[in-house]
Amino acid sequence: MQRLHFLVRDVPTAQMLVNDLLRANIPEGSIHVIAREGTPLGNLPEAGVTQRTDLVPALERGAALGGVTGLLAGLVAVAVPGGAVVSAATLLPALALGGSAVGAWVGGMIGLNSDDARVKQFAAAIDAGQLLILVDATPERAPAVEAIVRRVCPTARPEWINPTLPPAS
Repeated sequence: MQRLHFLVRDVPTAQMLVNDLLRANIPEGSIHVIAREGTPLGNLPEAGVTQRTDLVPALERGAALGGVTGLLAGLVAVAVPGGAVVSAATLLPALALGGSAVGAWVGGMIGLNSDDARVKQFAAAIDAGQLLILVDATPERAPAVEAIVRRVCPTARPEWINPTLPPAS
């Protein structure tokens, strides 16, 4: 799955584009609109927390870091004489899983309060009143999506990236 990012100048243009994408059988769950707070979007599909924030990458980083930290703590506990009262076969996986869970929770809390790095690049334009459109498409559908965008918004500068999560259906 790939994600296309591009700006449009106003809500009517975004509505026209979303309608064309829907007519081309792009699922509504694959289209996300980000606008300045207070902008009335009507029936445009507003981006959710996973598109706006750094939640998913932060969860992944937190889980990995927490798991490694838990595993290292388990190794230290096993290595210290008298430190571990349970077997290493029980202690190491438990600490790794526990650390991973705590790390994911902490990372998620941090990620919810951080804007997505790609969205940050468009912050000035969004603050100026433009709308950021995100469209998720398979590599096979990507050229058709880009053709629709270029037809409706010839001045748009579409940029493809690979998102960290598949789109919500």
